[in-house]
Amino acid sequence: MLDKKVNLLRNCYRWLLRIMLILHYLILKLFKLIPHKTKKTKQLTILATGTFYSDHWLMTHLHPMANADKCKHLLMVASTSVPNIDKVSGQYAPRWLSKIFGQVGARLLFFTWVAITKRPDVLVGFHLLLNGLFVVVLAKLIGAKSVYICGGGPREVVGGGVNTENRIFNKIGQPDDFIEKMLVKSVNEMDLVVSMGTSAIRYFKDKGVSTNFEIVPGGFDDSVFCPRPEIKKQYDLILIGRLSEVKRIDRFLESIQIAKKQLPHLNAVIVGDGPDKEKLQKLAIELGIADDVYFAGWQNNVEYWLQQSRCFVLTSDSEGLSQALIQAMMCGIPAINSDVGDLSDLIKEDKNGYLITPLTNESFANSYVTILSSENKLKKLSENAYHSTTKFSVPAVSQHWQKIYATFTS
Repeated sequence: MLDKKVNLLRNCYRWLLRIMLILHYLILKLFKLIPHKTKKTKQLTILATGTFYSDHWLMTHLHPMANADKCKHLLMVASTSVPNIDKVSGQYAPRWLSKIFGQVGARLLFFTWVAITKRPDVLVGFHLLLNGLFVVVLAKLIGAKSVYICGGGPREVVGGGVNTENRIFNKIGQPDDFIEKMLVKSVNEMDLVVSMGTSAIRYFKDKGVSTNFEIVPGGFDDSVFCPRPEIKKQYDLILIGRLSEVKRIDRFLESIQIAKKQLPHLNAVIVGDGPDKEKLQKLAIELGIADDVYFAGWQNNVEYWLQQSRCFVLTSDSEGLSQALIQAMMCGIPAINSDVGDLSDLIKEDKNGYLITPLTNESFANSYVTILSSENKLKKLSENAYHSTTKFSVPAVSQHWQKIYATFTS
Protein backbone atom coordinates (compact mmCIF):
# COMPACT_ATOMS: atom_id res chain seq x y z
CA MET A 1 0.00 0.00 0.00
CA LEU A 2 2.85 2.37 0.89
CA ASP A 3 4.61 1.70 -2.44
CA LYS A 4 1.39 2.48 -4.33
CA LYS A 5 1.06 5.80 -2.53
CA VAL A 6 4.69 6.67 -3.26
CA ASN A 7 4.28 5.81 -6.95
CA LEU A 8 1.06 7.83 -7.12
CA LEU A 9 2.74 10.85 -5.58
CA ARG A 10 5.70 10.55 -7.95
CA ASN A 11 3.39 10.29 -10.96
CA CYS A 12 1.50 13.38 -9.81
CA TYR A 13 4.81 15.18 -9.28
CA ARG A 14 6.04 14.24 -12.76
CA TRP A 15 2.81 15.47 -14.35
CA LEU A 16 3.06 18.74 -12.43
CA LEU A 17 6.64 19.20 -13.63
CA ARG A 18 5.63 18.39 -17.20
CA ILE A 19 2.87 21.01 -17.09
CA MET A 20 5.27 23.60 -15.66
CA LEU A 21 7.77 22.93 -18.44
CA ILE A 22 5.05 23.23 -21.07
CA LEU A 23 4.06 26.60 -19.57
CA HIS A 24 7.73 27.61 -19.48
CA TYR A 25 8.09 26.81 -23.17
CA LEU A 26 4.88 28.66 -24.10
CA ILE A 27 6.05 31.74 -22.19
CA LEU A 28 9.42 31.45 -23.91
CA LYS A 29 7.77 31.41 -27.33
CA LEU A 30 5.54 34.36 -26.36
CA PHE A 31 8.46 36.48 -25.18
CA LYS A 32 10.29 35.60 -28.38
CA LEU A 33 7.66 37.63 -30.27
CA ILE A 34 8.53 40.83 -28.38
CA PRO A 35 10.30 43.26 -30.75
CA HIS A 36 13.60 44.68 -29.52
CA LYS A 37 15.89 47.32 -30.95
CA THR A 38 19.30 45.98 -31.90
CA LYS A 39 21.91 47.23 -29.45
CA LYS A 40 25.17 48.50 -30.83
CA THR A 41 27.89 48.40 -28.21
CA LYS A 42 31.61 47.83 -28.17
CA GLN A 43 31.59 46.37 -24.67
CA LEU A 44 29.08 44.10 -23.01
CA THR A 45 27.43 44.11 -19.60
CA ILE A 46 26.96 40.51 -18.48
CA LEU A 47 24.63 39.16 -15.81
CA ALA A 48 25.26 35.63 -14.54
CA THR A 49 23.95 33.29 -11.88
CA GLY A 50 24.68 29.82 -10.55
CA THR A 51 25.41 27.69 -7.52
CA PHE A 52 29.02 26.85 -6.71
CA TYR A 53 30.66 24.60 -4.16
CA SER A 54 34.03 26.36 -4.22
CA ASP A 55 35.52 29.76 -5.01
CA HIS A 56 37.95 28.11 -7.43
CA TRP A 57 35.14 26.79 -9.64
CA LEU A 58 33.62 30.27 -9.75
CA MET A 59 36.88 32.09 -10.40
CA THR A 60 37.99 29.78 -13.20
CA HIS A 61 34.93 30.83 -15.20
CA LEU A 62 34.34 34.44 -14.16
CA HIS A 63 37.98 35.57 -14.34
CA PRO A 64 38.53 34.82 -18.05
CA MET A 65 34.97 35.91 -18.93
CA ALA A 66 35.51 39.32 -17.32
CA ASN A 67 39.15 39.58 -18.42
CA ALA A 68 38.19 39.77 -22.12
CA ASP A 69 38.40 43.35 -23.49
CA LYS A 70 34.85 43.27 -24.81
CA CYS A 71 33.44 42.69 -21.31
CA LYS A 72 32.57 46.03 -19.69
CA HIS A 73 31.29 44.57 -16.44
CA LEU A 74 30.07 41.23 -15.10
CA LEU A 75 27.39 41.05 -12.41
CA MET A 76 27.20 37.71 -10.58
CA VAL A 77 24.02 36.97 -8.63
CA ALA A 78 25.00 34.41 -6.02
CA SER A 79 23.99 32.97 -2.66
CA THR A 80 27.56 32.93 -1.37
CA SER A 81 30.29 35.56 -1.45
CA VAL A 82 31.78 36.21 -4.89
CA PRO A 83 35.61 36.39 -4.86
CA ASN A 84 37.33 39.69 -5.58
CA ILE A 85 37.83 39.70 -9.38
CA ASP A 86 38.50 42.72 -11.60
CA LYS A 87 35.35 43.91 -13.43
CA VAL A 88 33.16 41.46 -11.45
CA SER A 89 30.55 42.50 -8.87
CA GLY A 90 28.69 40.15 -6.57
CA GLN A 91 24.94 40.71 -6.31
CA TYR A 92 22.95 39.17 -3.44
CA ALA A 93 19.27 38.79 -2.68
CA PRO A 94 18.09 40.61 0.44
CA ARG A 95 17.79 38.50 3.58
CA TRP A 96 14.04 38.95 3.88
CA LEU A 97 13.61 37.44 0.41
CA SER A 98 15.74 34.43 1.38
CA LYS A 99 13.67 33.89 4.52
CA ILE A 100 10.50 33.70 2.43
CA PHE A 101 11.68 31.75 -0.64
CA GLY A 102 14.89 30.06 0.51
CA GLN A 103 18.37 30.73 -0.89
CA VAL A 104 17.81 29.34 -4.40
CA GLY A 105 14.35 30.84 -4.83
CA ALA A 106 15.50 34.25 -3.58
CA ARG A 107 18.57 34.16 -5.81
CA LEU A 108 16.54 33.43 -8.95
CA LEU A 109 13.89 36.03 -8.11
CA PHE A 110 16.59 38.61 -7.45
CA PHE A 111 18.33 37.60 -10.68
CA THR A 112 15.04 38.21 -12.50
CA TRP A 113 14.68 41.65 -10.91
CA VAL A 114 18.27 42.65 -11.79
CA ALA A 115 17.82 41.43 -15.37
CA ILE A 116 14.63 43.46 -15.88
CA THR A 117 15.86 46.64 -14.16
CA LYS A 118 19.46 46.77 -15.42
CA ARG A 119 18.90 45.33 -18.91
CA PRO A 120 22.31 43.69 -19.42
CA ASP A 121 23.48 42.65 -22.87
CA VAL A 122 24.12 38.98 -21.99
CA LEU A 123 22.51 36.63 -19.48
CA VAL A 124 24.51 33.59 -18.34
CA GLY A 125 23.24 30.56 -16.44
CA PHE A 126 25.64 28.00 -14.97
CA HIS A 127 23.82 24.66 -15.29
CA LEU A 128 20.39 24.29 -16.86
CA LEU A 129 18.41 23.43 -13.72
CA LEU A 130 17.14 25.94 -12.84
CA ASN A 131 19.49 28.76 -13.83
CA GLY A 132 19.47 28.12 -17.57
CA LEU A 133 15.68 27.84 -17.65
CA PHE A 134 15.39 31.32 -16.12
CA VAL A 135 18.08 32.77 -18.39
CA VAL A 136 16.51 31.69 -21.68
CA VAL A 137 13.10 33.18 -20.77
CA LEU A 138 14.46 36.44 -19.36
CA ALA A 139 16.78 36.95 -22.31
CA LYS A 140 13.81 36.82 -24.71
CA LEU A 141 11.90 39.22 -22.46
CA ILE A 142 14.59 41.94 -22.32
CA GLY A 143 16.25 41.36 -25.69
CA ALA A 144 19.55 40.02 -24.32
CA LYS A 145 21.74 37.17 -25.52
CA SER A 146 21.34 33.92 -23.57
CA VAL A 147 24.27 31.67 -22.62
CA TYR A 148 23.92 28.31 -20.92
CA ILE A 149 27.15 26.95 -19.42
CA CYS A 150 26.82 23.18 -19.23
CA GLY A 151 29.24 22.20 -16.49
CA GLY A 152 27.79 18.78 -15.76
CA GLY A 153 27.62 17.34 -19.26
CA PRO A 154 24.57 15.51 -20.69
CA ARG A 155 23.61 14.36 -17.18
CA GLU A 156 21.99 17.78 -16.67
CA VAL A 157 19.27 16.82 -19.16
CA VAL A 158 19.31 13.04 -19.70
CA GLY A 159 16.24 11.37 -18.22
CA GLY A 160 14.78 14.74 -17.34
CA GLY A 161 17.51 15.52 -14.80
CA VAL A 162 16.71 12.50 -12.61
CA ASN A 163 20.43 11.84 -11.98
CA THR A 164 21.34 15.39 -11.03
CA GLU A 165 21.56 16.86 -7.54
CA ASN A 166 18.82 19.34 -8.39
CA ARG A 167 16.18 18.93 -5.68
CA ILE A 168 13.29 19.58 -8.07
CA PHE A 169 14.18 17.32 -10.97
CA ASN A 170 15.82 14.42 -9.16
CA LYS A 171 12.56 13.81 -7.30
CA ILE A 172 10.84 12.47 -10.42
CA GLY A 173 12.14 9.07 -9.33
CA GLN A 174 12.74 7.60 -12.78
CA PRO A 175 13.84 8.79 -16.25
CA ASP A 176 11.16 10.81 -18.00
CA ASP A 177 11.45 11.14 -21.78
CA PHE A 178 8.90 13.97 -21.97
CA ILE A 179 10.68 16.12 -19.39
CA GLU A 180 13.97 15.44 -21.16
CA LYS A 181 12.40 16.49 -24.47
CA MET A 182 11.10 19.76 -23.00
CA LEU A 183 14.49 20.55 -21.49
CA VAL A 184 16.15 19.95 -24.85
CA LYS A 185 13.63 22.34 -26.47
CA SER A 186 14.63 25.03 -23.99
CA VAL A 187 18.32 24.46 -24.71
CA ASN A 188 17.60 24.86 -28.43
CA GLU A 189 16.34 28.41 -27.72
CA MET A 190 19.66 29.49 -26.20
CA ASP A 191 21.86 31.79 -28.23
CA LEU A 192 24.92 29.87 -27.09
CA VAL A 193 25.67 26.65 -25.22
CA VAL A 194 29.10 26.53 -23.63
CA SER A 195 30.35 23.06 -22.73
CA MET A 196 33.41 21.88 -20.84
CA GLY A 197 33.95 19.07 -23.36
CA THR A 198 32.63 17.25 -26.41
CA SER A 199 30.11 14.82 -24.91
CA ALA A 200 27.41 17.41 -24.18
CA ILE A 201 27.69 18.85 -27.68
CA ARG A 202 27.35 15.39 -29.23
CA TYR A 203 24.31 14.68 -27.07
CA PHE A 204 22.51 17.94 -27.90
CA LYS A 205 23.25 17.69 -31.61
CA ASP A 206 21.95 14.12 -31.64
CA LYS A 207 18.75 15.49 -30.07
CA GLY A 208 18.36 18.04 -32.86
CA VAL A 209 19.64 21.13 -31.05
CA SER A 210 20.82 23.57 -33.71
CA THR A 211 22.03 26.53 -31.65
CA ASN A 212 25.65 27.67 -31.39
CA PHE A 213 28.12 25.64 -29.34
CA GLU A 214 31.55 26.42 -27.93
CA ILE A 215 33.92 24.33 -25.83
CA VAL A 216 35.31 26.70 -23.22
CA PRO A 217 36.88 25.10 -20.15
CA GLY A 218 37.70 27.22 -17.16
CA GLY A 219 40.76 29.45 -17.15
CA PHE A 220 43.34 28.82 -14.45
CA ASP A 221 46.12 30.96 -13.03
CA ASP A 222 49.26 29.23 -14.27
CA SER A 223 51.34 30.98 -11.61
CA VAL A 224 49.27 29.12 -9.00
CA PHE A 225 48.64 25.82 -10.75
CA CYS A 226 52.12 24.84 -11.81
CA PRO A 227 54.75 22.25 -10.90
CA ARG A 228 56.58 22.87 -7.62
CA PRO A 229 59.47 20.37 -7.61
CA GLU A 230 60.81 21.84 -4.38
CA ILE A 231 57.68 20.71 -2.49
CA LYS A 232 58.02 17.26 -0.94
CA LYS A 233 55.49 14.69 -2.15
CA GLN A 234 53.39 13.55 0.82
CA TYR A 235 50.69 11.57 -0.99
CA ASP A 236 50.79 8.95 -3.72
CA LEU A 237 47.21 9.54 -4.83
CA ILE A 238 44.88 12.52 -4.62
CA LEU A 239 41.16 12.70 -5.35
CA ILE A 240 39.37 16.06 -5.40
CA GLY A 241 35.60 16.26 -5.61
CA ARG A 242 32.27 16.47 -3.92
CA LEU A 243 31.73 13.45 -1.68
CA SER A 244 28.55 12.22 -3.33
CA GLU A 245 27.39 8.97 -4.90
CA VAL A 246 28.24 9.78 -8.54
CA LYS A 247 31.93 10.30 -7.66
CA ARG A 248 32.18 6.64 -6.51
CA ILE A 249 34.76 7.34 -3.85
CA ASP A 250 33.89 3.94 -2.42
CA ARG A 251 35.55 2.53 -5.55
CA PHE A 252 38.62 4.67 -4.86
CA LEU A 253 38.92 3.34 -1.32
CA GLU A 254 38.39 -0.28 -2.32
CA SER A 255 40.97 -0.01 -5.12
CA ILE A 256 43.53 1.37 -2.65
CA GLN A 257 42.99 -1.66 -0.42
CA ILE A 258 43.73 -3.96 -3.37
CA ALA A 259 46.79 -1.99 -4.56
CA LYS A 260 48.33 -2.03 -1.09
CA LYS A 261 48.97 -5.74 -1.50
CA GLN A 262 51.74 -4.78 -3.96
CA LEU A 263 52.39 -1.25 -2.70
CA PRO A 264 52.20 -1.62 1.07
CA HIS A 265 53.13 2.03 1.74
CA LEU A 266 50.52 3.44 -0.67
CA ASN A 267 48.66 6.44 0.75
CA ALA A 268 46.11 8.98 -0.47
CA VAL A 269 44.36 12.25 0.31
CA ILE A 270 40.73 13.08 -0.46
CA VAL A 271 39.98 16.80 -0.80
CA GLY A 272 36.31 17.74 -0.70
CA ASP A 273 33.16 17.55 1.33
CA GLY A 274 29.66 16.28 0.76
CA PRO A 275 26.77 14.15 1.98
CA ASP A 276 28.72 10.85 1.89
CA LYS A 277 31.72 11.94 3.97
CA GLU A 278 30.84 10.09 7.18
CA LYS A 279 29.87 6.93 5.30
CA LEU A 280 33.16 6.95 3.38
CA GLN A 281 35.21 7.48 6.51
CA LYS A 282 33.51 4.43 8.04
CA LEU A 283 34.26 2.43 4.89
CA ALA A 284 37.96 3.33 5.12
CA ILE A 285 37.97 1.95 8.68
CA GLU A 286 36.22 -1.24 7.57
CA LEU A 287 38.75 -1.73 4.76
CA GLY A 288 41.65 -1.31 7.18
CA ILE A 289 43.09 1.72 5.32
CA ALA A 290 41.94 4.57 7.59
CA ASP A 291 45.57 5.37 8.52
CA ASP A 292 46.53 5.55 4.84
CA VAL A 293 43.74 7.83 3.56
CA TYR A 294 43.44 11.38 4.82
CA PHE A 295 40.07 13.12 4.45
CA ALA A 296 41.16 16.75 4.17
CA GLY A 297 37.62 18.11 3.81
CA TRP A 298 36.72 21.18 1.79
CA GLN A 299 39.80 23.26 0.93
CA ASN A 300 40.11 26.59 -0.86
CA ASN A 301 43.78 26.05 -1.72
CA VAL A 302 43.68 22.85 -3.76
CA GLU A 303 47.00 23.71 -5.43
CA TYR A 304 48.69 23.16 -2.04
CA TRP A 305 47.36 19.59 -1.92
CA LEU A 306 48.01 18.87 -5.59
CA GLN A 307 51.63 19.93 -5.39
CA GLN A 308 52.17 17.42 -2.57
CA SER A 309 50.76 14.52 -4.62
CA ARG A 310 52.06 12.15 -7.28
CA CYS A 311 48.92 10.99 -9.15
CA PHE A 312 45.44 12.41 -9.58
CA VAL A 313 42.51 9.97 -9.51
CA LEU A 314 38.83 10.18 -10.47
CA THR A 315 36.74 7.04 -10.04
CA SER A 316 33.43 8.66 -11.07
CA ASP A 317 30.60 7.02 -12.97
CA SER A 318 29.96 10.34 -14.73
CA GLU A 319 32.08 13.44 -15.41
CA GLY A 320 32.34 16.42 -17.69
CA LEU A 321 35.85 17.75 -18.25
CA SER A 322 36.81 17.93 -14.59
CA GLN A 323 38.31 21.22 -13.44
CA ALA A 324 40.22 19.39 -10.74
CA LEU A 325 41.76 17.22 -13.46
CA ILE A 326 42.91 20.30 -15.40
CA GLN A 327 44.38 21.85 -12.25
CA ALA A 328 46.20 18.64 -11.42
CA MET A 329 47.75 18.29 -14.86
CA MET A 330 48.80 21.96 -14.83
CA CYS A 331 50.70 21.05 -11.66
CA GLY A 332 52.43 18.26 -13.58
CA ILE A 333 50.42 15.44 -12.06
CA PRO A 334 49.38 12.53 -14.32
CA ALA A 335 45.82 11.22 -14.10
CA ILE A 336 44.21 7.85 -13.49
CA ASN A 337 40.56 8.43 -14.36
CA SER A 338 37.38 6.62 -15.32
CA ASP A 339 36.90 6.51 -19.09
CA VAL A 340 33.66 8.49 -18.94
CA GLY A 341 32.28 11.82 -20.16
CA ASP A 342 34.83 14.29 -21.47
CA LEU A 343 37.89 13.03 -19.64
CA SER A 344 39.30 11.53 -22.84
CA ASP A 345 39.36 15.05 -24.33
CA LEU A 346 42.42 15.67 -22.19
CA ILE A 347 43.84 12.32 -21.08
CA LYS A 348 45.84 10.41 -23.67
CA GLU A 349 46.38 6.79 -22.71
CA ASP A 350 49.89 6.06 -21.41
CA LYS A 351 51.01 9.56 -22.46
CA ASN A 352 49.81 11.81 -19.64
CA GLY A 353 47.68 9.34 -17.70
CA TYR A 354 45.34 6.37 -17.90
CA LEU A 355 41.68 6.00 -18.80
CA ILE A 356 40.19 3.12 -16.85
CA THR A 357 37.73 0.67 -18.32
CA PRO A 358 36.03 -1.46 -17.14
CA LEU A 359 35.32 0.56 -14.00
CA THR A 360 36.40 -2.06 -11.50
CA ASN A 361 38.43 -1.78 -8.32
CA GLU A 362 41.04 -4.11 -9.82
CA SER A 363 41.47 -1.96 -12.95
CA PHE A 364 42.20 1.13 -10.89
CA ALA A 365 44.48 -0.76 -8.52
CA ASN A 366 46.53 -2.14 -11.41
CA SER A 367 47.08 1.37 -12.76
CA TYR A 368 48.26 2.64 -9.38
CA VAL A 369 50.80 -0.16 -9.29
CA THR A 370 51.93 0.45 -12.89
CA ILE A 371 52.52 4.17 -12.52
CA LEU A 372 53.94 4.22 -9.00
CA SER A 373 56.31 1.27 -9.47
CA SER A 374 58.43 3.13 -12.04
CA GLU A 375 60.00 6.53 -11.30
CA ASN A 376 60.89 6.95 -14.99
CA LYS A 377 57.29 6.34 -16.11
CA LEU A 378 55.94 8.69 -13.46
CA LYS A 379 58.38 11.42 -14.52
CA LYS A 380 57.52 11.07 -18.23
CA LEU A 381 53.77 11.11 -17.62
CA SER A 382 54.16 14.12 -15.31
CA GLU A 383 56.04 16.13 -17.95
CA ASN A 384 53.44 15.29 -20.60
CA ALA A 385 50.60 16.19 -18.24
CA TYR A 386 52.03 19.66 -17.70
CA HIS A 387 52.66 20.34 -21.40
CA SER A 388 49.13 19.29 -22.40
CA THR A 389 47.41 22.06 -20.40
CA THR A 390 48.76 25.34 -21.83
CA LYS A 391 45.38 26.13 -23.42
CA PHE A 392 43.76 26.37 -19.98
CA SER A 393 45.57 29.48 -18.76
CA VAL A 394 43.48 32.60 -18.05
CA PRO A 395 44.87 34.59 -21.04
CA ALA A 396 44.17 31.71 -23.45
CA VAL A 397 40.58 31.25 -22.26
CA SER A 398 39.99 35.04 -22.17
CA GLN A 399 40.90 35.19 -25.86
CA HIS A 400 38.27 32.53 -26.53
CA TRP A 401 35.63 34.59 -24.73
CA GLN A 402 36.78 37.65 -26.65
CA LYS A 403 35.91 35.88 -29.92
CA ILE A 404 32.51 34.85 -28.54
CA TYR A 405 31.70 38.39 -27.40
CA ALA A 406 32.67 39.67 -30.85
CA THR A 407 29.78 37.66 -32.34
CA PHE A 408 27.40 39.32 -29.85
CA THR A 409 28.56 42.86 -30.68
CA SER A 410 28.74 42.56 -34.47
